Amino acid sequence: MKFRLIHQQTSNNAQSPVRVVEQTTGREVAWINRYLDREYVRRLANTSMRTYAYNLLHFVRWWESVHHTGNIREGDLTESTLLEYVRFQSSQQPRPSPSTINDRVAIADRAIRNEFPEAPCQIAHGFHHAFLRRKPMGLGRPRMALSRLRVKVPKRNIVPLSVNEVARFWSSFRTSRDLAIVGLMLLQGLRSAEVLALNREDALLSEAQLRVRGKGNKFRFLPLAPETVQLLEHQAHDGQVAIFVSLKGRARGARMTPAGLRSLFRHHRQTTSIKLANPHRFRTTFASDMIRAGMSLPALMKLMGHSDIQTTLLYVQVTPQDVYLQYARAVAQHIRPLPVTAS
Repeated sequence: MKFRLIHQQTSNNAQSPVRVVEQTTGREVAWINRYLDREYVRRLANTSMRTYAYNLLHFVRWWESVHHTGNIREGDLTESTLLEYVRFQSSQQPRPSPSTINDRVAIADRAIRNEFPEAPCQIAHGFHHAFLRRKPMGLGRPRMALSRLRVKVPKRNIVPLSVNEVARFWSSFRTSRDLAIVGLMLLQGLRSAEVLALNREDALLSEAQLRVRGKGNKFRFLPLAPETVQLLEHQAHDGQVAIFVSLKGRARGARMTPAGLRSLFRHHRQTTSIKLANPHRFRTTFASDMIRAGMSLPALMKLMGHSDIQTTLLYVQVTPQDVYLQYARAVAQHIRPLPVTAS
């Protein structure tokens, strides 16, 4: 029995257009689609819906390999169900990243809870960590709670591009479209999906502002650097909705796709031999440059579209040179005369 993901247009605003079905019969996997419908009613972004669906597709394929059916009965669930799923993923080649495993387990747990609220708690020694859960508005004593079942995720070490690497990569581009794409990532810190989703009406060039649709369909307005304004002025064409479109091929004039953007960067990585030059690396470089220029973390959080300042902190890399320069600056500003001691 095989399963696949389908996208179907529907006029029902309470039904997710992303569905998981059996490949041969087309029959829906009911418990998964009921969860997707619930999340769709919550107005989750389309990208989030697809991510949830693909994670659940992976889970149901594993479940079918063990139980020979895509349906789940409450009696088949045990305290170690998700632990067995983690072990299965850890034995795969290539091995999924810890964050991927945790995302799949979390979505599967929520979907199962949605279908069976009284299902056994997923407990596995060593896979949980205790934390204090505060009550609303900080009233009352916080209570001890356990995290979801998860594997340890190594600390991310985000390395920005050097000035020389940025200059080499930038000089390899020729068209105004490509320069504008890299400029929005490097000078404004946009995600690749945010760049591709931009429309002409989002560029308020007379006000030097840009309206960006971020994760979760959240809008934010960003100030535009003069260099970015000049680059975007060359992208405004009559009758064109999207700012960035394909320049050749059968899709010429259509909105640029994620695959097209990946192909563009892949080509220039090979041309310049800069292996780390990917769209997100330019966003990282933007954050690092802003921090070194003295921008506060709350302001950077707003610019980058983060909902939690802890996410912004991941982009802050303090090198030994940064520590020395900060210390030297502090000493120069607040130097005090040494006390005179009697000889």
